[in-house]
Amino acid sequence: MRLLSAAAALCLAAVLGPAPALALGCETLDFDGQGYTVCRVDMERDDLRLFLEAPDGRPWGQFGRLDAALEGEGRRLSFAMNAGMYHADRAPVGLYIQDGEEIAPLVAGAGPGNFGLVPNGVFCIAGDRARVIETEAYRADPPACRHATQSGPMLVIDGELHPRFLPDSTSRYVRNGVGTFAGGGEAIFAISHRPVTFHEFGRLFRDGLGVDQALFLDGSVSKLHAPALNRSDFGRTMGPIIGVAAPAEGAGE
Repeated sequence: MRLLSAAAALCLAAVLGPAPALALGCETLDFDGQGYTVCRVDMERDDLRLFLEAPDGRPWGQFGRLDAALEGEGRRLSFAMNAGMYHADRAPVGLYIQDGEEIAPLVAGAGPGNFGLVPNGVFCIAGDRARVIETEAYRADPPACRHATQSGPMLVIDGELHPRFLPDSTSRYVRNGVGTFAGGGEAIFAISHRPVTFHEFGRLFRDGLGVDQALFLDGSVSKLHAPALNRSDFGRTMGPIIGVAAPAEGAGE
């Protein structure tokens, strides 16, 4: 059965009314005149992982392919997003660590495109904690990340918006990103329903969600898998994916 696109899911939600909340906490909300879907991951309870290549060596590419593979583990993909920028071969642009193995190195310094709009940063999962760390801070004192992905720009840095964001910018894309708090016990992912500016998206994380640090993941390919909201985006093949592998219904922990 073909998965619902983002547009189809939004239309369905309008007809059916609010969807039941996910255990990990996905919801739609409005902030400053823009609509977003926000998913909160409890790092002590939820099994948040990064995924890149299937056993055949090809990128997972689509949420449905990864979800089907998790069935073999007695698990399901209860939430997922694209997890940062990638090259034409789907290889990560910057640092990428999966299950403790560094697959791609940290990239420091300014460069072209959004990734090089410094300061950029790293999303790190270490034990049952998650942190967004500015790249130079990460390079100075790298933590032992079990999973990590680098992207850019930072959206919120120590409670402040990225200094290059302009309130009157005309650059608008559907964007997705992740934010964390000082304690690291929760990661908050968000994706816009319509094209937004960096300034608008950063303000969602700083003023709407109140996070200390937030990182932009992408704006050319921004996708969400949230089955409890009747949504699973498809289309262009993705590189890194971040998601929660939850026990399948009827399966034990």
